[in-house]
Amino acid sequence: MADERVCVGRIGAPQGIRGEVRLQSFTADPVAIAHYGPLRSKDGKRSLEIEALRPAPHGLVARFKGIFDRTAAEQLRNLELYVSRDRLPPPAADEFYHADLIGLKAITKNGGDFGTVVAIHNFGAGDVLELCPGGRSSTVMLPFTASTVPVIDIGAGRMIIDPQGLFEA
Repeated sequence: MADERVCVGRIGAPQGIRGEVRLQSFTADPVAIAHYGPLRSKDGKRSLEIEALRPAPHGLVARFKGIFDRTAAEQLRNLELYVSRDRLPPPAADEFYHADLIGLKAITKNGGDFGTVVAIHNFGAGDVLELCPGGRSSTVMLPFTASTVPVIDIGAGRMIIDPQGLFEA
């Protein structure tokens, strides 16, 4: 496991004048973010507890305990929220926490070392892996599907990729 904490959300812009904020949830069920107890900043210095949560057209709107006005809410903008790994449910078969995938070595189906997973994105059409090939400064994107990533071995720290002509591997 890459880290003992997992990023479960990110605070966006303030919503209104009473301290509410837009909240982007990274949990499978977006409202589940409210069930994990206090959420911590990446550096661990800030702890926030969701007092109220409601769906909105752009995602979620949250109110945190102790945040009462727009000025205080503005200070939270772009804050990533983490929970301890042991507070999360285990992933189902063929499901993975992004934190477990980041840092895995990507090996081609022919056994060549391709690079390392540096991020996972979702631009609306499914998850995409961002890989940093060894010896290159630029990254490449690979659809995160069963056909392009047929094997994931978290314990061994690697995944097998089959780019199927998307780029030279």
